[in-house]
Formats: sequence, C-alpha cells, structure tokens
Amino acid sequence: MIKAEWFYWLVGLSFLVMAGRMVTDRSNPKRLGTGAFWGLIGAGFIYSSWVVTKQAPAEPLGVAVLVMAVLAGFGFTGRGTPRTTTPEERTASAARLGNRLFIPALTIPVVAMACAVGVKNLSFGGEPVLQEGSETILGLGIGAVVALVVAMVILREKRISVPVESGRSMLEAMGWAMLLPQMLATLGAIFQVSGVGDQVGKLTAAALPKDSLLIAVLVYCVGMFAFTTVMGNAFAAFPVMTAAVGWPVLIGHFHGNPAAVLALGMLAGFCGTLVTPMAANFNIVPAALLELKDQYGPIKAQLPTAGVLLGCNVVIMALFAF
Repeated sequence: MIKAEWFYWLVGLSFLVMAGRMVTDRSNPKRLGTGAFWGLIGAGFIYSSWVVTKQAPAEPLGVAVLVMAVLAGFGFTGRGTPRTTTPEERTASAARLGNRLFIPALTIPVVAMACAVGVKNLSFGGEPVLQEGSETILGLGIGAVVALVVAMVILREKRISVPVESGRSMLEAMGWAMLLPQMLATLGAIFQVSGVGDQVGKLTAAALPKDSLLIAVLVYCVGMFAFTTVMGNAFAAFPVMTAAVGWPVLIGHFHGNPAAVLALGMLAGFCGTLVTPMAANFNIVPAALLELKDQYGPIKAQLPTAGVLLGCNVVIMALFAF
C-alpha cells in the first residue's frame, strides 16, 4: 500500500536537500539563517510522522516553529543568486517548445484525478493500492513526481540538480510568506478551540440593539471582513463570527435564511482576503515572484474592489436574506 507519509517524507527530504544547497550558496549573505529556516521545515515533515503515532513528543515541533518565527521575523533569511539560464535563453527555449510547456503542469491534475477516481478502487493482495482516505493527497504527490519526470524528458534535462536549484530559487523568492496560510489556518483552529467566538458573541450581544437588523448585518459582514484581514483566511474567521453573530443573532433572532446569511458572510470575509498581507499566497507571493517594486501593489490595486463588494454584500444580505 502506498502511504501518504511517504510523500510527506519526500517533501521533507526535498526541503532538506534545498536547505543544504542554501547553506553552501555564498552569494546569499544570510545563507545560514535561510538554510536553517527551510531545514527545520524539512525536518518537521519527517519528524511529525512519529508525533502523529505518539512515538515522539510534539514539543520539538513547537520549538522549531518558534525558531522559524525568529529567523523570519528578525530578518535572518535572505536570497542568493539563482543558478539558472539567462532571460534570453528562457525566451528562446519557450519559443522552441511552445505549448508543450503546459504538459507538465497539466500532468498533475490528470494523474491526481486518475488516482482519486480509478486507482483508489484497485487492490493488491487484499490491500488497497492507495492508503484509504488519502487518495487525493497521494494523487497530487504522484502527479507531482510524474510531472517532474515528464518535464525533464520534454526539456531533455538529465541533471536532477537543475530542478533542485529551481525549487531552491523559488523558495528563497517567496520566503517565509509561503508558509503563512498554514500558520493562519492553525491560528483559526486555536481561536475556535479557545472560545474566541463565544467571547465575541457575548460582547456583541451586550452592544447590539436588539431590534436593529441593519446594524446586526453590518457587524457580521464588517466583522468577517476585519477578522479575515487580521487572520488572513476567511475560513478561519468564519466560525468565530458565525458563532458570535451569524447564527445566534441573524438566524436565531431575526430568522434569516441560513444559506443566504452564511454564504454572504463568507463573501464578506473574502473581501478581507483582498486587502490583507496575511493572505500571502494571494497578495505577497505574487508580488515576490513577479519582482514588483511595491510588495503591497496587489493590495492597493484590490482595495477599491474590496470596499465596493463589501458594501454590496451588506445591502444584499439586508434586503434579501430575511
């Protein structure tokens, strides 16, 4: 049986190899901090397997996260000079290969779909070929490996060091922001378990006028916007604001349509995604990859749209959800 853990180990090993290359890159003045940051991530992917099975304590992972936060927060990570082709060489290669460049990217979803739909039903010796419940993740991992092989065949590249160097360069370009979505998802879970939603609900109930539907709608939508801006993830903000205002006030007290209220509340949260640097994969990583002069350029461009959409969600909810 192919287990999901094997691919987590492969990801961890990839991070460790790239971290080793970062440490030896003397063009990066912060190579030791950069290598330590990504090396800790790689070690965490591997070590966490034993934490899940309770064969090892979880505290070292927590320490590693704190060390990574220090390395990133105090500027101990940097970027070296990538060992890659020149822009002219890449342009000529792209012109020669044309649409064949899309084949590796399309390979990943094709293989993932095949694993999730077809291979999941296969068994060998009475055991499923893919670990039950992890078919989609395994399909994604297998698809990535197959896509790497396909890309190397198309590009006629025989050196594994080339994709390693390209991956290292991309990690350094994105930096710590690459991990922010995972960190924020964890923060949302912590908020929910620690009862933040209940406390916000008590404060809201004490402050809200009992018969003002419009104010309640405003509090819910603006609250979703604000919490998403702080947390960087509407899915993390949703349980907090819904437990505080959405369900007990808008649905329970004002008898709103649950589907309409909750869907529009989530859309209000997505408006916050447009304007928060915490949503690194949407707003910060693209600026880094495109090497924009202003790293907050996407946020500034999206701010007017976010404001208009938030107002629209408030009006639509107030008029049609009750």
